Amino acid sequence: MANAPGQRRKLVVSRDLGPDTMSLLYAREDLEIVAWPEDRRCERSWLLEKIAGATGAIVMLSDKIDEEFFERAGPSLKVVSTTSVGFEQVDLHALYRRKVRLGYTPDILTDAVADASVMLALMAGRNAGEGVTLVKEGKWPNFHFAPFFFTGPQLSPTPLSPTRTAGFLGFGRIAQATLTRLTAFGLTHCIYTTNPASPPNTALEASLAARYNTGISSSLRSVRRVELDELARASDVLFVLAPGGESTHHVVNADFLRKMKKHAVLVNTSRGTLVDSDALAQALHEEWIWGAGLDVVEGEPHVGADHPLVQEPRYVQYIGWECITDHLRKLYFRRCVIIPHIGSATFETRLGMVNLAAGNALAGIDDEAMPAELDVAARIASQP
Repeated sequence: MANAPGQRRKLVVSRDLGPDTMSLLYAREDLEIVAWPEDRRCERSWLLEKIAGATGAIVMLSDKIDEEFFERAGPSLKVVSTTSVGFEQVDLHALYRRKVRLGYTPDILTDAVADASVMLALMAGRNAGEGVTLVKEGKWPNFHFAPFFFTGPQLSPTPLSPTRTAGFLGFGRIAQATLTRLTAFGLTHCIYTTNPASPPNTALEASLAARYNTGISSSLRSVRRVELDELARASDVLFVLAPGGESTHHVVNADFLRKMKKHAVLVNTSRGTLVDSDALAQALHEEWIWGAGLDVVEGEPHVGADHPLVQEPRYVQYIGWECITDHLRKLYFRRCVIIPHIGSATFETRLGMVNLAAGNALAGIDDEAMPAELDVAARIASQP
């Protein structure tokens, strides 16, 4: 259904995108901009009410774009633009049937999330969360030094542990950017898994080997694809960086975690649904792995003080680490560091994301090429 002559087309925005981006939208006099007015998550009832008759929508990852949304929007809807690299909140089949275009924000957040991934690996391994808490609670003066208090697995190799293997569950842009950062720590091996349906990418491995000069002057000796079982068993630090969705739901479960090394650190900066929270809490409590650094948790933001990962005890007994001694019993901190889904939270990245989302929406409304449009048909075809 086309708009009547002279009638302004409606663009619904489910969150204020900041003064720079909103001014660009309001400058379009041919558009009626309907923006959620409050500084909090958009209420679904408001979104369903306002989307009626809209030509476009700019939404957040938390906004469910489903059959009900499209029914309320009606046939005028041309484009949905999500301010995220993920789009699992969108019913792609419903969108495709209605020939609605989908914009998203890949690439822009790659570096910021890669930075946060390494940060979480260091925080979990080196007890940063517990150390900060001890100081803030005024307990440092009463904390007596002992040789192995606050110790943890080193990210870089040492004479006692001359190799370090980083594992990647998912090996897209963010994973490869994280690998780039890890090479500065002297990482010796990289292993990864991708979608089982994807063919081996020997060209990628060769290009990465050439980039890092593996086996010659760089400490990185190998980059290779492995099966999920080997990924669990061989990783000293494991980065979960795969897409969300049914095919990856709880891929990191109790069986996976039991196979990991006792000194391994798990980092998740992709989607909370990939990691079974109850299994991870058990793995930490029963010392299957050393620690975890999480930017995302299943069920977020409903992660309160009673959440099993937040409640994880600070003190545990751990019997030796093979590179030190097998019989020395020491008191360690067992960590789960959780930050509230802020992996992309830099000024530069968030501004880039909202500007791209706005550009996608405007291009879709104007029937122009979008800066970053998802190939919905190809995505649906690739799903199992």
